[in-house]
Amino acid sequence: MSLLAAGVGGRGLVDPSEPVFFADDEALLRGAAAFETVRIRGGRPVLLEKHIARLERSAISLRLSPPEGVIALAEEVAAAAATDEGALRLFHTGRTLLATVAGLPPGLDALRARGLALVTLRSGAVPSLLAGVKATSYAAAMAAVALAESEGADDALYLGEGETVLELTTANIWWRVGDVLYTPAVATGVLPGVTRGTLVELARGAGYRVQEGLFTLPALLNAEEAFVSSAVREVVSVVLIDKREVARGPVAAELQALLEGVR
Repeated sequence: MSLLAAGVGGRGLVDPSEPVFFADDEALLRGAAAFETVRIRGGRPVLLEKHIARLERSAISLRLSPPEGVIALAEEVAAAAATDEGALRLFHTGRTLLATVAGLPPGLDALRARGLALVTLRSGAVPSLLAGVKATSYAAAMAAVALAESEGADDALYLGEGETVLELTTANIWWRVGDVLYTPAVATGVLPGVTRGTLVELARGAGYRVQEGLFTLPALLNAEEAFVSSAVREVVSVVLIDKREVARGPVAAELQALLEGVR
């Protein structure tokens, strides 16, 4: 996907095709750079301060120097991109802070209309020493997506010991029974998604009860509806898990509408 704009900390806007990282940057060589993906809506980054706070926490966990001037750089690059909808990405290696803006993934509306098909994947990696850290070490996640696609699905749902439900490769999982929304607790080792945290507040404000905890796969499969949340896709219904149908319900669309009002 081509970039609409790019900027580097301490330098400002740069040509998106210009090399910006040092060849000997250890964070890149080891896959230990911190990053964030931020939704752009109405030309502005959504929940930017919360994303930057997580970027800073990830940097500390990865033993990187804290990023500086992130808000100013992010806003400058978003303005230069001049797009109403898009994805802002922030990368911090300790030596270099990079911000880029690209368009949204193609087919997002169609994906939301048809819903996600998932396959379950047993994972021994969560919880881990990097639980809750958003780092660029995504090779395992991309391999999981490739496996899911080879089985005709869209993404993989990680399961822990005893079929404990964890998360998707790049999203948090939710499901509903009555007026209660369930989602795995951060204590299980899942990423504390910024969109996830915002949905907790929005759902409770809309009159739903939210239960965060340790849940197993049968609870999810018996739900009245299920959906995922992430910064770019936002709220998308789940319609298949291991080729078993999952009912669709109204709450995913309701929460998506509420999320679209957040700036």
